[in-house]
Amino acid sequence: MPTLNPLIRSLSAPPVPSVLAWAREYKGDRGPLIDLSQAVPGYPPHPDMLAWLSEAAGERRFTGYGAIEGEDELRQAYAAHAAALYGAPLEPDNIHITSGANQAFISVLMAVAGHGDSVALTNPFYFNQETTMAMLGIKPVTIACDHAGGFLPSLDAVRSALTTGVKALVLVTPNNPTGAIYPSGLLRQIFDLCRASGTWLILDETYRDFLPAEEEQPHGLFAVAGWQDTLISLYSFSKSFCIPGHRLGAVTAGPDVVEQVAKVMDNLQICAPRSAQAAVAKALPALKAWRDGNRNEIMRRAAALKGVMAELPAWKMDAIGAYFAFIRHPFEGVSSARVAEKLAKEAGVVCLPGVYFGPTQDAYLRFAFANATSETIGRLTERLRGFAI
Repeated sequence: MPTLNPLIRSLSAPPVPSVLAWAREYKGDRGPLIDLSQAVPGYPPHPDMLAWLSEAAGERRFTGYGAIEGEDELRQAYAAHAAALYGAPLEPDNIHITSGANQAFISVLMAVAGHGDSVALTNPFYFNQETTMAMLGIKPVTIACDHAGGFLPSLDAVRSALTTGVKALVLVTPNNPTGAIYPSGLLRQIFDLCRASGTWLILDETYRDFLPAEEEQPHGLFAVAGWQDTLISLYSFSKSFCIPGHRLGAVTAGPDVVEQVAKVMDNLQICAPRSAQAAVAKALPALKAWRDGNRNEIMRRAAALKGVMAELPAWKMDAIGAYFAFIRHPFEGVSSARVAEKLAKEAGVVCLPGVYFGPTQDAYLRFAFANATSETIGRLTERLRGFAI
């Protein structure tokens, strides 16, 4: 009898559908469902974005295969956008367009590491990155981050991980699941450690567009001479343009890395969706004010959640930023999965258990608050105050 790949069989089922299954058992006794499970924007795309998508989808020229690295118009537009954002000379040959940030990650990971190699992740980690490593036979080396350190790694911990011979260090900023934002100074120190040890720094900046306005420039690493020998950045167009279903992301790296990623992409998908690329190429310069407004709206939703948690002293909000808050539940010794399941089924509050982001995170729940209005977030006070296990 044929067998299945044990590296795949050993993985848990995709986590978000399992949580949504709990939500379907909610009877509505406490009012409308409050869905804080998935990192999706809770407002629609701009009408011009929808018009450009519709227009491009009807163009015959986008029905065939495109360039593996991405459409020239989007690579040029995104390179110009990133160059202005980071204050660095980025060019189209530094850009590879992918089908979402998850595909960007697996493509980069395959380009820099192979079966039996090790890659460092912070703990808690984004679960899709850990499972991607597992299915490729790449060993994780975890770097502990906790509330006391603002869920940021210490330089000593990073230095220790790099001495193990890891091929790369993966950082997510703003972080998923905690929301923690890496200060530019800390990123430069970690970059220097990676450069000294000959280790790739893979910087996942999926939620970059939701940094506070005063931190609009995330870091200065692209302005460092020779950055291409150490840094690879990942990005998603899904969040700020509200188009997760169109699956569009980007890799920013040296031309040699882009060339290697293209080899991987040719076997995964050949090219990212072409009509969406054409639409986003127009939207990048045209919709900046709209995107800035959305960032401010997410900040208002974060403020609403802070207000709710201030009224619930038993529930500890240990970190918040961009789309996420990492909430320490008050039920010591009870698994986060049990708490999240009961919250969904009985209180109509859907969130992800902390254990999905690492086995030592069972005291936590992840609230993805960008999906809910400030008014909806305000309803959490009554739901959580009366909740018991």
